[in-house]
Amino acid sequence: MSDEFSRIARYFAPLAGAAGRGLMDDAAVLTPPPGRELVLTVDQMLEDVHFLPADPPELIARKLLRRNLSDLAAMGAAPLGYLLTTALPPEQDESWLASFAKGLEADQTLFGISLFGGDSSSSRHGICLSATLLGHVAPGAALPRNGARAGDEIWVTGTIGDAALGLAARLHQLADPTGYLTTRSMLPEPRVGLELAGIVSAAIDVSDGLVQDLGHLCKGAGLAAKLHAGLVPVSEAAASLGPSVLETRLTGGDDYELLLAVPPGNGAALKAACGALPVTRIGVFQPGAGVRVLDGSGAEIRFQSSGWKHF
Repeated sequence: MSDEFSRIARYFAPLAGAAGRGLMDDAAVLTPPPGRELVLTVDQMLEDVHFLPADPPELIARKLLRRNLSDLAAMGAAPLGYLLTTALPPEQDESWLASFAKGLEADQTLFGISLFGGDSSSSRHGICLSATLLGHVAPGAALPRNGARAGDEIWVTGTIGDAALGLAARLHQLADPTGYLTTRSMLPEPRVGLELAGIVSAAIDVSDGLVQDLGHLCKGAGLAAKLHAGLVPVSEAAASLGPSVLETRLTGGDDYELLLAVPPGNGAALKAACGALPVTRIGVFQPGAGVRVLDGSGAEIRFQSSGWKHF
């Protein structure tokens, strides 16, 4: 592989916007949009933890950006651009990096963002990547995690469980004849661009699993949640696998859908704000603590795990 500066010039400098100054300086110079507050988030992806060695580099790049874009969406923020760090094994070939850069370029175009700068290094064990996304929001309009109130309804965008099932398909643990689940696992759809300020009282994206992320909203607000498993939206591909995958669907994570606390009476406004994106009411916040998952008869369902564990 060529040296660090040659790689930057060849693969990353063409992705830099004006703030990145051609990646010729040690830092970017960014002028935020007038009257807006900056929102920053960072995520990392590690080989054999967040992606498989055989995954296409282009899709790895796009998922890296989209995981962060989803965090901005959960804050109600519009994206501006990003900082990127890469640590690659010395033996990593140039074709991998070229494909990775093409993936970045594709989503820069799709989401209207550019590269501000970053850092590159070598790793001794596998590929290590991180991206820091910068966005902006109207003053005071950032959506919190801890704003839910007793009586707020629990709503979720899209469908839940596809990504975890897609990972199982990629590991040859179940069939995915249409490839839909696999695609959902490798290329999530961040729900950026929704104007939810004043409509929802709290928000989080579903990264660690629906039950676990709902628990984060509960803990932040000092509340309990009642979740109806039968109301959780399911794709046709996931539904075809039957009830045996319910725990995987509700705890597997990586969906990057939005989980929302919505005051009673705001459902119509939420649907209008989401437009063609489906949004479904799946439960309610109550006084107390913890998340109760109920079946169709009202009996509580207990799972072995509530979601992804980072440690």
